[in-house]
Amino acid sequence: MAEEKENIQFQLTDALIEQVENLVEQQNNKELQKLLKEFHYADIAEILDELNLEDAMYVIKLLDSETTSDILMELDEDNREKVLKNLSAKEIAEEVEELDTDDAADIIAELPLERQQEVISNIEDIEHRAEIRELLAYDEDTAGGLMAKELVKVYDTWTVAGCLRRIRGQAEEVTRVHSVYVVDKQEKLVGRLSLKDLIVAKNDQKIADIYISNVDFVNVHDDAEEVIKIMQKYDLEAIPVVDDNHTLLGRITIDDIVDVMKEEAEEDYLLAAGITSDVEHDDSIWELTKARLPWLLIGMFGGIGAASIINGFSDAMLKYPALLMFIPLIQATAGNVGVQSSAIVVQGLANNSIDGKIFSRLLKEFALGLVNGIAIAAIVLLISHFVFKTTYLESITICVALITVIIMAALIGTFIPIFLDKKGVDAAVATGPFITTSNDVFGIFIYFLIAKLILGF
Repeated sequence: MAEEKENIQFQLTDALIEQVENLVEQQNNKELQKLLKEFHYADIAEILDELNLEDAMYVIKLLDSETTSDILMELDEDNREKVLKNLSAKEIAEEVEELDTDDAADIIAELPLERQQEVISNIEDIEHRAEIRELLAYDEDTAGGLMAKELVKVYDTWTVAGCLRRIRGQAEEVTRVHSVYVVDKQEKLVGRLSLKDLIVAKNDQKIADIYISNVDFVNVHDDAEEVIKIMQKYDLEAIPVVDDNHTLLGRITIDDIVDVMKEEAEEDYLLAAGITSDVEHDDSIWELTKARLPWLLIGMFGGIGAASIINGFSDAMLKYPALLMFIPLIQATAGNVGVQSSAIVVQGLANNSIDGKIFSRLLKEFALGLVNGIAIAAIVLLISHFVFKTTYLESITICVALITVIIMAALIGTFIPIFLDKKGVDAAVATGPFITTSNDVFGIFIYFLIAKLILGF
């Protein structure tokens, strides 16, 4: 039944897109507006992503700025870039005036510098314009680059009655009121205000008597990853942002954090797959080549290194041809174990659940590698001896090498991400091709080294 429901939904979506295309072609504005009015702006953005640019622009210019500004934020990045190129600076300014300052700054930041200044100069709201300029000055990967200027703040000297009046006015400019922040006369953050305490308090009480001084905050220059960790740890929907003097500058909300987490997850996924930059399936061949080629070259040189090691033991393989058969097993196992270990460590580093005790972590991986190695080696011993008819010494050589390689791969897969993280490098680069290639080379070397010790060639 669930599958049947999904199919129906997909057909309706196709029918809807076709209906929109027909209405655009007929220029039936009244029916088109009536149809789109029933949908959330995120759904409209999804429809526009499926239309050609000309039809999408027709719909965007038909709708009011309040709606299209939200649609712009939801469009696919490539499609948004095309749409913005087809809007005048004045039209873009009209759109961003409807957005919160953080979203407005994000949209403008995607434009070339010269066009940014042109759009900003066309924003009529002087305060909104100044706040956007302020946000654009911060690095996008910092708390300042994530924050919005819209918030509800009260002064500790206000009375409850006066506070309620002013909150009503401020709340009109804020999409969602997550928290009410309390500042002193120097605009420094001193605490937060519980709406429950505010409602039950007497009208003549001072805010200074009822606010909560314990409030989590971040510095405007804090890294985005640090902001994510704090909001995750304390399960916050919003967090205030202050400068070095503790002056309240803005707030970061959970929706912005989710967007950053999604972007980081996508980036880490690409790095783990050996792709060095953010690319899309429809990017040019040149862009895709630049993103993929570096790691492929590393893999190539790793393969050449492994081939050189094998070539150095060519005489041994003539004497013990069974060794050649198990090279793919050694390489595949080493690569898989290394990727498993590194993936777990990278996840732990991202969640801030791995502390500085590297030795205990390596010791645990050693024990885990030993157990897994013995289990796999026991199966390989039986298969190699009874299926491939290897000699007793050859079977022992393969199994001892396999156990050693598994332990080594687990240790490398654990150590490298932690080492990179301590050096300030994204640990995600440790997974995928990097670990696989290094373990392939070391695995082959250890394999033949152990074979030489046991078989004596």
